Amino acid sequence: MTIASITAEIDAATTSAVSLVAEAADLVALEEVRREVLGKRSVVAKIKVSIKSLPAQDRPEAGRLLSLYSESIEEALTARQAQLGGIEVSGVSVPDLSLGSHGLERGHLHLVTQVRRQLEDIFVGLGYKIAEGPEVEDDWHNFEALNIPPAHPARSMQDTLYVDLGAEEQFMLRTHTSPVQIRTMENQEPPIYVVAPGRTYRNETLDARHSPIFHQMECLAIDKNLTMADLFGTIETFARQLFDDDTVQTRFRSDFFPYTEPSAELAVSCVFCSGVGCRVCSHTGWIELGGCGMVDPAVLSAVGIDPEKWQGFAFGFGLERIAMIRYGIDEIRTFYDNDLRFLAQY
Repeated sequence: MTIASITAEIDAATTSAVSLVAEAADLVALEEVRREVLGKRSVVAKIKVSIKSLPAQDRPEAGRLLSLYSESIEEALTARQAQLGGIEVSGVSVPDLSLGSHGLERGHLHLVTQVRRQLEDIFVGLGYKIAEGPEVEDDWHNFEALNIPPAHPARSMQDTLYVDLGAEEQFMLRTHTSPVQIRTMENQEPPIYVVAPGRTYRNETLDARHSPIFHQMECLAIDKNLTMADLFGTIETFARQLFDDDTVQTRFRSDFFPYTEPSAELAVSCVFCSGVGCRVCSHTGWIELGGCGMVDPAVLSAVGIDPEKWQGFAFGFGLERIAMIRYGIDEIRTFYDNDLRFLAQY
């Protein structure tokens, strides 16, 4: 299938759908038309599945055409629904469907939850376990055990939301899922292979790139003789499975994180332009995913693990960031607007 054939199919489907909507004699028939032209067995549903087979540079255009189709058909359905609002079917008055509560529709998981579960499946397949922890954390697990003592400059990098629990110790909404790694190392003997997904919180204003609530997934491996080569190999395997593309390349550049040493910034070649450069990757050919590195010996010592005997690596990324990259979504706040027109597309 090519972008040209997809364009032709969508044009034909649009013409047919508009005609069916106009011919609907009553609200019951109109609802049947809705299922036929927008449901799981519709032409566009099949096109959505086939988008994976398109070249990377054609996928955004195909997604745009599908969105235009959905918008135009929804508009036609809404207009016809308003026209049919007072018609009776078989002598029985049919309520205005635009008022809501007119029937049960099968829901589906939010896009961020879908991405989280896909990632969990990838890591479980690599031999990792899923670890979870509390979202209200104490200062030790959120900062100090991660080599971020009081007054450390790294604390100013995280706009923290503190919680008053009436205790002397400080509590906060966790700023990352790294505390789950600390709790796992405190309660489990090495070797350790876990991923920690979940909600995190920072005192930020909701805009196109920031949100006070967002989701992360972090990976932790503790074993004997682990090296940066193991870290890079794991990330490359994960990235290729995530984007379902064996040609995806990874890039690592030196960076700083208090809890890893050495540390690196993780980026992957742009899946939309295959590294050539486009709007999504700011014409660099690379998309930043997150940070990674070898676990700092001070972190291992803080949880009672001998850094002379055990080594480890860790990396993490935002789930919204992954979803934005995979589906070409420009603004993080789109995930939290609860606009059904957006959510229904995924």
